[in-house]
Amino acid sequence: MPPIPHVSPPPERFNIAAHLLAANAGRAAKAAFIDDRGTLTYGQLDERARRLAAALRAAGLKREERVLLLMLDGTDWPVAFLGSIYAGLVPVAVNTLLTAADYAYMLEHSRAQAVLVSGALLPTLTAGMVQSDHEVQKVVVSQPVAPLHPAEVEFEAFLAAAAPLQKPAATGADDPAFWLYSSGSTGRPKGTVHSQANPYWTCELYGKAVLGLVETDVCFSAAKLYFAYGLGNGLTFPMSVGATTLLMAERPTPDATFKRWLGGVGGARPTVFYGAPTGFAGMLAHPALPAAKDVALRLVSSAGEALPAEIGERFQRHFGVDIVDGIGSTEMLHIFLSNRPEKVRYGSTGWPVPGYDIELRGETGGPVPLNADGTSEPGDLYIHGPSAALMYWGNRQKSRETFQGGWTKSGDKYVRNADGSYTYSGRSDDMLKVSGIYVSPFEVEATLVQHPAVLEAAVIGVPDAEGLTKTKAFVVRKAGAAVTEDELKAFVKDRLAPYKYPRLIAFVDDLPKTATGKIQRFKLRDQEKAAG
Repeated sequence: MPPIPHVSPPPERFNIAAHLLAANAGRAAKAAFIDDRGTLTYGQLDERARRLAAALRAAGLKREERVLLLMLDGTDWPVAFLGSIYAGLVPVAVNTLLTAADYAYMLEHSRAQAVLVSGALLPTLTAGMVQSDHEVQKVVVSQPVAPLHPAEVEFEAFLAAAAPLQKPAATGADDPAFWLYSSGSTGRPKGTVHSQANPYWTCELYGKAVLGLVETDVCFSAAKLYFAYGLGNGLTFPMSVGATTLLMAERPTPDATFKRWLGGVGGARPTVFYGAPTGFAGMLAHPALPAAKDVALRLVSSAGEALPAEIGERFQRHFGVDIVDGIGSTEMLHIFLSNRPEKVRYGSTGWPVPGYDIELRGETGGPVPLNADGTSEPGDLYIHGPSAALMYWGNRQKSRETFQGGWTKSGDKYVRNADGSYTYSGRSDDMLKVSGIYVSPFEVEATLVQHPAVLEAAVIGVPDAEGLTKTKAFVVRKAGAAVTEDELKAFVKDRLAPYKYPRLIAFVDDLPKTATGKIQRFKLRDQEKAAG
């Protein structure tokens, strides 16, 4: 691994929550987070996080026990996350768009002893708890929307009953701090365990050294806090420099995004915006796209999927600000390969972030050789850097496959360009990335064939007019059965998280298969390319 530039490692005894709170001790009156309900200052954040830490301890939770964090983005989210870590507990931040069955699995897999949940999400959580055999000690509800069950407690009342914890848990830099779930090729989520030190490294090496965030910035991320990308964008990065963050519970539609760009929430206009290619495409096509003179943007970041060059160029022409595209992963916590604010090559993912080493490997596992001009053929992307996760919880096989002797296998294929930048070539397997979120084709196919009219189904990714990936299902109907495209879409939406439904459906007589009966998705992809 290359030397880490100008950054001292954290001390052996280290608690990331205590570190971030202490870094802002002199900013007690400054706005840390702003949402639709109001402003949370750094002083209020410190007190509330430490109150939550004490309350969780008083509820009987012990060191390193898990706390499921199922909350919409708002000022209670950083309190919940930081308070749990301050107490030496391990928050498990989960996607708010999942089903009750998903939460049942996560409760059992993590063995969470408490749940911190937004009132709007409580019914889905409750349904998941009914499906699960795991018992939770405490359910704390932020912003209830209905009367609570006697076993549940309201967030404010929970905090009010405890005095702030005076000292953080004496955790070490390599101790588990939090989990994020990452989907795998089977569609079953993997609990990715991150250490106390990992956010420190992403803040120092990317938030400060590459993006150049400063105290006067106002940050706003379309990616939610439960994503690795969003957690850095909206919590650890801005707190590491004392900046202010806008948080939004609703979906990041163009209208909702523009409202905040124009200062419609709390009067603060973002100077830094973090998005994804699908969102940028939607904004550029929207009739209410603001004029450059009406926004305060100085820096714009993109990740989640490869940014088509045309989208970046159109954005730059309109706003006079480049989109800094990069790639990160749940396993590496944030971006490790990126363009720079002062050096953007559209169509590429940029250059290795200082402190990270990149290697492309071929089918035999050895490095892909460089051509005379410095370019390479496609290879599997491996990363070596200080923010790699510790493991996948309870999944030794996948941990060994992904975390290999200090190197992390990304699952992406890349090529190296002559100038040392890298360009995305696709996933190493059949996983799809739609709107920045991995979707397993197997999971969608398994749901489609549950419909009584469906015999077989195969799902692939196809590019739309903007070059972004959309899911397309090829469906073989049973003899004499009838079903429409809209009916199948609704069927999948009712059974899976909404973003997983196929955007396109084609009815076919049969599917290409091997001699042993395995579906050949690559033939469907080739067929789509030929069709044009």
